[in-house]
Amino acid sequence: MAAEAQQGAKITLHWLDKSRSHRILWLLEEMKLDYELKVYYRNDDKLAPPELKGVHPLGKSPVLGVQPAGAENPVILAESAAITEYLTDYFGQWMVPKRYKEGEEGKVGAETEQWLRYRFYMHYAEGSIMPLLVVSLIMHTIKNAPVPFFVKPITRTIASKVEGAFLTPNFKTHFSFLEDQLETSPEGGEYLCGKDVTAADILMSFPLEGAELKGVLTKEAYPKTFAYLEKLHQRDAYKKAGQKIKETTGKEYDPNIF
Repeated sequence: MAAEAQQGAKITLHWLDKSRSHRILWLLEEMKLDYELKVYYRNDDKLAPPELKGVHPLGKSPVLGVQPAGAENPVILAESAAITEYLTDYFGQWMVPKRYKEGEEGKVGAETEQWLRYRFYMHYAEGSIMPLLVVSLIMHTIKNAPVPFFVKPITRTIASKVEGAFLTPNFKTHFSFLEDQLETSPEGGEYLCGKDVTAADILMSFPLEGAELKGVLTKEAYPKTFAYLEKLHQRDAYKKAGQKIKETTGKEYDPNIF
């Protein structure tokens, strides 16, 4: 991106391995922005290192610093969707579908289907589907917890009951929904919001990657969603983000926290 389009702002991404932060790195590459990358690694307990609390009080990742030209301190942003909205507002409006139908700007109910889907998925990625992956991670941890051998059957049984009664039916509901959404994508598009990739597609990638790792998202069970994720992974910006991590850490990007 031309320097003037970035308005001279210095962008710093605080990236944590095996986390949602990789989506923001991908987004920065998609927008062709200049940025500084600071890498952090999870502790043995899989939590973020305490150094991140020096960047943001919650100690989470992603965290993005945007320091305007001439400013003493950066604007510090947390939460993936909030970061995404900030970046698209200033540097990537093209990654947000047109909101209103031609000639009906500002009219209630005149929003395009592409934009309505976009707004939905900006919230759905973290508000509906990601919590299922978090619960799945907790159940995985319980199943594999280092407990006495005579207790392990109990912990495994509890986790299995949660998976069977709650996770399995909910995963089926959500991935059947996504299959239908891709089938009915506006203008016959291959992305969730239509023909063009959006920032919401990028946010959706992480829960889908987690579901694939868990064996929930398979080509046989959900072919359209599986193909959609593969299509996202073929984007040049996604590959550049992966290469950036390999150059910085010496390792391939791996989203597997399980």
